[in-house]
Amino acid sequence: MPPERDIEFSIELVPGTAPIYKKAYIISGVELLEVKKQIDELLEKGFIRKSTSPWASPVLLTEKKDGTLRMCVDYRGLNAITVKNKYPLPRIEDLFDQLKGACVFSKIDLRSGYHQLRIRPSDIPKTAFISRYGLYEYTVMSFGLTNAPAFFMYMMNSVFMEYLDKFVVIFIDDILIYSKTEEEHEEHLRLVLQRLREHKLYAKFSKCDFWIEEVKFLGHIISNGGIAVDQSKVSEVQNWKIPEDVKGIRSFLGLAGYYRRFIEGFSKIAKPMTALLEKNIKFQWTSACQKAFEELKKRLTTAPEGKVIAYASRQLRDHEKNYPTHDLELATVVHALKEAHETAYSIHPGSEKMYQDLKQKFWWYGMKREVAEYVVMLQHFKCIITHHT
Repeated sequence: MPPERDIEFSIELVPGTAPIYKKAYIISGVELLEVKKQIDELLEKGFIRKSTSPWASPVLLTEKKDGTLRMCVDYRGLNAITVKNKYPLPRIEDLFDQLKGACVFSKIDLRSGYHQLRIRPSDIPKTAFISRYGLYEYTVMSFGLTNAPAFFMYMMNSVFMEYLDKFVVIFIDDILIYSKTEEEHEEHLRLVLQRLREHKLYAKFSKCDFWIEEVKFLGHIISNGGIAVDQSKVSEVQNWKIPEDVKGIRSFLGLAGYYRRFIEGFSKIAKPMTALLEKNIKFQWTSACQKAFEELKKRLTTAPEGKVIAYASRQLRDHEKNYPTHDLELATVVHALKEAHETAYSIHPGSEKMYQDLKQKFWWYGMKREVAEYVVMLQHFKCIITHHT
């Protein structure tokens, strides 16, 4: 069992809700043996215990990257009535912005990270899961619970707060240590390992990398030369079968969209496919969809390294389609700033009217509502507005 910490995982429910009890899923004979094996292992570690809870969520098995099976719990019913924790997860782009100039890296992956945080005793019965082998409940945080990432991120940030933005990047249970020199890295690594020991947070050595010049992290390849797309992920996109339904399109765009900052005009290229995601639209895979599908796969394999800071794009919302040109340009500036709000570069408006609008910065007589909203947003960003004719 993990030690008692200052933070415990809690499950706050929407007022007026009652316990949810679901029947066990039917699982085949071979998979049943795997479920029994994993239940026994969790019992031995103290991560679960037998339960008499009025709650029950069904167990299922999912395949991991290495082909082995992981026992999961379908907590959709519980998650639907759980008050969502608003603690933010960091944007991937913001994390990578810190790595400029780094030459030496180490990566630490915590062992069963979520299981290193206890559940508040009063909330343990809510985690109960059911299978052919009975009813059990978690004593430690489990995968599949809606607020698990937020709680774990909060804990990790609390542990490493003084090192963040200096030489440590944290994304849930992944830790990246980065340094400009080997001498610095020795000290940085020592501090991180010492902090892990103090808080009794344990890593899985087989998934850790130390003292390397190039590292795979969050689906990217990071080195002194910059950040590039992980080719193993590109291969996954390249081998993707043609989507046969809306779910297939969402899955493909979800993976390809993760790298949209490397693809110029991503939204424009993907438009024939995203159009099929709209309500009341019949699914029909057209030649335009096929062309978009192939083009996105092609662009990923030729994603540039260096020079381009990032690409950003999105579809116009319905009310924006009637905007005059200068209002669209203003919307573009705001979107670009929201995508890369920490980047200290000048913004170069493309029209005199937009420049004058921004120069005044606050309201002026007769300002349209949508323009006023944009100007208010811009006040949150640290940027220099310059006009180029």
